[in-house]
Amino acid sequence: MPTPARTPVTVVGLGSMGAALASAYVAAGHPTTVWNRSPEKAAPLVEQGATHAVDIREAIAASPLTLACLTTFDATLAALEPATDGLAGRDLVTLNSGNPAGARALAAWATGHGARFLGGAIKNVPTAVGEPDTLLYYGGDHAVFTAHEATLRVLGGDTRFLGTEPDLAALYEQAVGGTLLPALLGFFQGAALVTQRGLDASTLVPYTQKWLEMVNSVLPTFAAEIDRGDYSAPLSSVGIFHAGIPYDEELGTGNGLDVRWHAPMHDLLRRAMAEGRGDQSIASLVELLRNPA
Repeated sequence: MPTPARTPVTVVGLGSMGAALASAYVAAGHPTTVWNRSPEKAAPLVEQGATHAVDIREAIAASPLTLACLTTFDATLAALEPATDGLAGRDLVTLNSGNPAGARALAAWATGHGARFLGGAIKNVPTAVGEPDTLLYYGGDHAVFTAHEATLRVLGGDTRFLGTEPDLAALYEQAVGGTLLPALLGFFQGAALVTQRGLDASTLVPYTQKWLEMVNSVLPTFAAEIDRGDYSAPLSSVGIFHAGIPYDEELGTGNGLDVRWHAPMHDLLRRAMAEGRGDQSIASLVELLRNPA
């Protein structure tokens, strides 16, 4: 029985993530056209079997589906603008960083020139592209997602449609991504602490992983409290976290560490205490975040 034809795909932007996307499509048998502002980045992909389009117009014309993976929505617009006349009837998927307003603006620009738009986000690193558990989610034109779902799933087995609003992927990207830097800083602080004692940072890994599993396990409880707006039966209260502030400060002074990154969190805890939230769940901090001082 003949193998079904694979949808031709164009990948615009060949940084580490864009190159991983293009490589996954070549490996999966999709005719893959690539374009990058610095053309030399296309060479390794051409060796794998991709076609290099020197001109962005040629790249857009080569495929019914274009995936743009540049740094920002502004960068995506700047790259695609010379090909405006060729967008009509094409499907555009963005997989770049940026805020919801940027996604809405790019969606309006693309649809205004006759393209269908789907905004996406990749929640993993380039080396995980194509893995069964790699998460990607999308928002925008549901017909685009339906038409290309099998093609999009090449990039990750955990592929989801969030809804028809074009900025949903950017919204969730920022909402979920807010946990990344604080979590990493916490690990880096711990690494600074143990390495000062001559211990390897690698000794922290199994215990940190176990700790993050615990954090993961309580997220549904905190989310339910926030959705109900009821913080009266806490797993852990604001007061407990507030009582730990002196220990955080002593960690810095006693070990010569720079712990100034804690200051905004401590300010938030002090505000919560001043509002009488000491006995409420730590999840009640969301109410302060919704209403900045």
